[in-house]
Amino acid sequence: MQQMLAGLRILEVGHFVAAPFATRILGDLGADVIKIEALDGDPAREWGEKVDGRSLWWSMHGRNKRSVTLNLKHPSARGILLGLASKSDALIENFRPGQLAKLGFSPETLRQSRPDLVIAHISGYGQTGPYRDRAAFGVIGEAIGGLRYLTDNSPGTSNLPPVRVGVSIGDSVAGLYAALGVMGALWQRDRQGGDGVGRTLDVALTESILSLMEGMLPEYGELGTIKQPTGGGIATAAPTNAYPTADGGWILIAANSEPLFARLMNLIGCSQLIGAPGYRGNQERVSNVRQLDAIIGDWTRQYSVEQVEALLAKADIPGTKVFTAAEIAADPQYRDRAMVREVPDRHLGRAVLQAGVVPKVEGATDEVRWAGPALGEHTDAVLSELLGLGDGEIAKLRNEGVI
Repeated sequence: MQQMLAGLRILEVGHFVAAPFATRILGDLGADVIKIEALDGDPAREWGEKVDGRSLWWSMHGRNKRSVTLNLKHPSARGILLGLASKSDALIENFRPGQLAKLGFSPETLRQSRPDLVIAHISGYGQTGPYRDRAAFGVIGEAIGGLRYLTDNSPGTSNLPPVRVGVSIGDSVAGLYAALGVMGALWQRDRQGGDGVGRTLDVALTESILSLMEGMLPEYGELGTIKQPTGGGIATAAPTNAYPTADGGWILIAANSEPLFARLMNLIGCSQLIGAPGYRGNQERVSNVRQLDAIIGDWTRQYSVEQVEALLAKADIPGTKVFTAAEIAADPQYRDRAMVREVPDRHLGRAVLQAGVVPKVEGATDEVRWAGPALGEHTDAVLSELLGLGDGEIAKLRNEGVI
């Protein structure tokens, strides 16, 4: 069995999160990812907790990639990058719009080496428009895309700042769109009867988040309604929320269909609410959600998280505690599906706990081939393998500060 994208080569000219996340997804599925790094490395190598000076975050973020150091500002780097592009199916980058072209690597120049090269640009606002040159990170995309406004408690319940999701969701979503777009472009290029054209993709952090916002724009456009944050609940479904427990925890319950609502009401001793005025159908329950949530919360407060979870499972009602990293690591479902696995990290001399590969593809392996590489770990091998450079030529480039 092979990994699904075995034989595909992706050139990454990226840093921080968005482009590297896109290539990690493709690398997880078997693509040969060559990551071009500045001589001092991707700044993300310094993120998060460290062991023996090595970022544990990087161990996963940089996995399944080959690291090649290259000073793109050096004149001698031009031939190297163009040579690597000629051996690659796609290039993914996330500099500011126009920055790669200023370095001498516009799409037109890159395609002189390989005319059918697929090129994906990821940026804050996109390659065009009045905001194209503004600085942006994932959090900016999350704010402008509408997410940060919605990840808050209900209006009037808190004076704290709008809550961040907790991970670099703007970068990651943009990376997923870039990976999907690259595969779509490669499909059009290479499928039977394909056109052989190397397309250019434009992915914006702001637009990636905006595309997730469900009915926010249609509701505003037609009704003038501005979608509001709802804390732990969902504005369009009830009951669906996080409820307090006797041990100070929280239990999430999602019982907004008619059969599930009936089961929940029977479980908590409120069967009289089934079909009662204010509770007949989802729309009525949404309008009456505060009272309904209070009733459910009074019941959950009588039990510990584990007790409520067991009662919900027995009644076949969707419910769960809020998982921490420790609970995820020990979870039998994740372990059974190898979504929590030990990945050997030779730079640490031991295995590191990492998330597995998504999606799982029938008939294909989903191994993590190696943890995040050391800076420039594969420079010599890649230049020799793909460009045919000898040891002397590579040593000369290194002495000149090119690699």
